[in-house]
Amino acid sequence: MGKVAIVGTGYAADLYMRSLRAYPDITVAKAYDTNEARLGAFSSYWNVPAATSLDDALNDRAGSVDLVLNLTNPHSHFAVSKHCLEAGRSVYSEKPLATTLDQALDLHALAKAKALLITSAPCSVLGKAAQTAWLALRNGEIGKPLLVYAELDDDFVPLAPYERWKSESGAPWPYRDEFKVGCTLEHAGYYLTWLMAMFGSVRTVVSCAVEVVPCKTPDGSAPDFSNATLVFESGVVARLTCSIVAPHDHSLRVFGDRGVLEVAECWNNVAPVRVRRRHVIRGRLINSPIARRVILRGPTHPIVGHRHAASMNFALGPAEVLSAIKTGRPSRLDADFALHLTEVTLAIQNSGTSTGAQNMITTCPAMDPMPWAKCGKVAGAVP
Repeated sequence: MGKVAIVGTGYAADLYMRSLRAYPDITVAKAYDTNEARLGAFSSYWNVPAATSLDDALNDRAGSVDLVLNLTNPHSHFAVSKHCLEAGRSVYSEKPLATTLDQALDLHALAKAKALLITSAPCSVLGKAAQTAWLALRNGEIGKPLLVYAELDDDFVPLAPYERWKSESGAPWPYRDEFKVGCTLEHAGYYLTWLMAMFGSVRTVVSCAVEVVPCKTPDGSAPDFSNATLVFESGVVARLTCSIVAPHDHSLRVFGDRGVLEVAECWNNVAPVRVRRRHVIRGRLINSPIARRVILRGPTHPIVGHRHAASMNFALGPAEVLSAIKTGRPSRLDADFALHLTEVTLAIQNSGTSTGAQNMITTCPAMDPMPWAKCGKVAGAVP
C-alpha cells in the first residue's frame, strides 16, 4: 500500500507499530526522534531504520515516503507537520492537529496549495464499532436520531500510578504533556469523529471547561473537565463530556424517536452495539429492558488486541490515507474533516465558564461509510 515514516518514537509510536504489523503491505521506512536514546530503543525493538534527521526520515533509498506519521509531542505537531508539507510529504498527525485554530488553518491551506493530504487522529470512526452503530442509525433501528449523550471520563487519573506506565518498547507515558494539553484535546475526538460522520458538521458549541484538580504539573495544566452541548447542522443535539476526574465511563447513547442505540466503549473497535426499542404497554411508555445487539456480518478490518487502555487499531487512519493516495480518491479523513474536528475541540477546550455559544466557521464533508459497512450487511438484531 505504501511507505511511511514515523516522527516521534514515544509512547504512542508503539501503539502504531503494533497496529501496522497487521498491514504487511505498509512499510515503515524510517523512524526519527530528537531523543537519541529513545529512538535507539524504539528502532532496536521494532527493527526499524533510525533516521539521522527529520529530512532524512522523509526519504528512503528507493525514493520518498508516501506518508509521514507525526507522533511527536502535541506542541510540536504544527512545526513538524508544516515542515513535512513544505517538503512535499502528506501527513497523518496524532491528535490534536494543532493547538490553535490559526495553526490548523495554516496547515490546511498549505496542504491544499501543495495538493497534499493532511489529517489527524483519532481514526476509531473507521472501526467496526463506529461503523456498525452508524449503519444501525442509517437503517432506522431507533427511528430518527434526536439527542446524543457521549461520555469520555477516565477516572481520577491524578491519583493513578502514571509515572510507572510504560509502552511496549519502554517509553514512559507522557503525563506532563497529557496534563498540559488536557483531556479534551486528547480525547474529545474519539466520539466527536463518530458524531461528525453520523450527523455532519457542528453548527454551534456551548461549553464549560474547568480545571477542578489544580497543580498537576509545576508549569500549569489544562482543564481536566469539560461539558459541551453540540448543535449539528442536521438538527441532532449532543452532550459530550470529558474528564480525568469522574469514574471511568466511555459510553455512547443515541436517543431516537423509536428507541436508543448504546455503545459501552469507544476505545474498543469491536465493542458491542445494542438497541433498545420503546413500547407502549397498558398505557405506559417503556424502554425495553432487553437490549438487542446489532451484528455486522462479514470481514471488516484487522483487529488489534488489547494494549494498555485500548483495544484499537491505530493504523486504520494511515491505511485509509495511503489507500486514498494510491487510488486517487478523496480520503474519508481529509483536511476539511481534521480542520473541523480541531475547531470544535478547541472551542470546547477554551470555553472556560463564560464564553457562551460559539458558531463554527468550518464544516466537514459527508463521509462515505467503509465498504464493508454499507447497507444490507446487518443481520437482524440478536440478544
